[in-house]
Amino acid sequence: MSRRKRNAGIVGAAVGLAAAGLATAFAVERTLVRRSQKAGGDPWKDEPFGDQPHDASLTVTAHDGTDLHVEIIEPREDKGLPPVVFVHGFCLDMGTFYFQRKMLAERGDRRLIFYDQPGHGRSSRLESGEYDIAALGESLRAVLDATVPDGPVVLVGHSMGGMTIMAFAEKYATWFGDRVHGVVLMATSGGLVEKTKIGLPSLVARASAPLLPLVNGAARLSGGTIDKARAASSDLAWLLTRRYGFGEPKPSPRLVSFVEAMNSKTSADTVAKYLRTLYTHARWPALAALRETPTLVLVGTKDYITPQTHSEEILRHVPDAEFAKIENSGHVVMLEHADQVNDILLNFLEKVR
Repeated sequence: MSRRKRNAGIVGAAVGLAAAGLATAFAVERTLVRRSQKAGGDPWKDEPFGDQPHDASLTVTAHDGTDLHVEIIEPREDKGLPPVVFVHGFCLDMGTFYFQRKMLAERGDRRLIFYDQPGHGRSSRLESGEYDIAALGESLRAVLDATVPDGPVVLVGHSMGGMTIMAFAEKYATWFGDRVHGVVLMATSGGLVEKTKIGLPSLVARASAPLLPLVNGAARLSGGTIDKARAASSDLAWLLTRRYGFGEPKPSPRLVSFVEAMNSKTSADTVAKYLRTLYTHARWPALAALRETPTLVLVGTKDYITPQTHSEEILRHVPDAEFAKIENSGHVVMLEHADQVNDILLNFLEKVR
C-alpha cells in the first residue's frame, strides 16, 4: 500500500472516530437535557415567565438611530420615592428582572422603568457598524430623558447593563449625587480585557487577543447560517446556559429554559456586533463618579462570567459601596436566588428614599 493511501486511510479513520464521538456526545447531551427538563420538584415549573403587566409602553429613539422598547409601571400610591430604571445585560432582555419587577410592582409604591438594550428583545438593531458601550450609555440617557426628565432616579444594571451605567457615568458624572440617588451593580465588571474574557476558559482567553481583528469578519459571517447552527445545537446551548449562567448544581430547569430563550432570541448579527465593545470595555476611572452616590455591588460566588474578583475590584474604586455576595449563585443571580436578591435590593432602595 502506498504511503499516500495509508495516510488517507488514517485520516479517514480519525474523521470517522471524531464523527462517531460527536454523535455520541450529542446523544448523551440530549438525554441529559431531556432528563433535566423532566426532573420533578422544580419550584418554577408552572411560572409563566412571559410578558408582565405594565401601565405604559413607548418607543425611544437613541442617538444611534435604534428604537428602544420601554415599559413603565406606575405606583398605585405615590410616596415620592425615586423611580428605578433597570438595564439588562448581553444576550438578555428586560425579562432578566422578572422577579424584581414582580416584587416591586406588587408593592406598588414607586415608578419602575424597563427597556430592551439595542439589538435585544423588542428594540431594533443597528443597520450597520458595531455596537459600542459608550453608545449604550447614550441610549440610557435617551431613556432617562424620555421617562424621568427631572428629579431623582435609581439605576440598576446587570452585567453589560452595569457597564452601560459606567459608560453613562463616564460622560455624565455630574448626574451622580445630583439626579442619580442610587446605583445597583449586579454581576458586572469595570474592565474585562486582562481578566476572564467574558467567562472563557483561560486557554481560550489567552488565545483570543490575536483574533480581535477578525471580529468584523465574524459580523459578516453572521446571519441565517449561524442562526440555523444555533437552533440545531439548542440542547447544547441549554447545557451551556446551565453551566455558565447558574451556580447551583441542579438549578431550576424552567429557569434555565427561560434564560436560554432570551439568549436564543438575540440574533447572531447582534452578538457579533457587540464582541469588540465587550472585549475592550475598561471604565475603572468612571467609577469615581459613584463615590458620592449610594451604591450596591452584588455578585454570585459562582459567577463564571464576571467573577467575584471583578466586583471586589469595583469596591476598590467605590470603597463606601455596600457589597452583597450570594452563595452558590451564578451570573443570573437575580433569577437564580431571587428572594435573597429582592430582600437586599429592597433594603437598599429603602435607604435611598
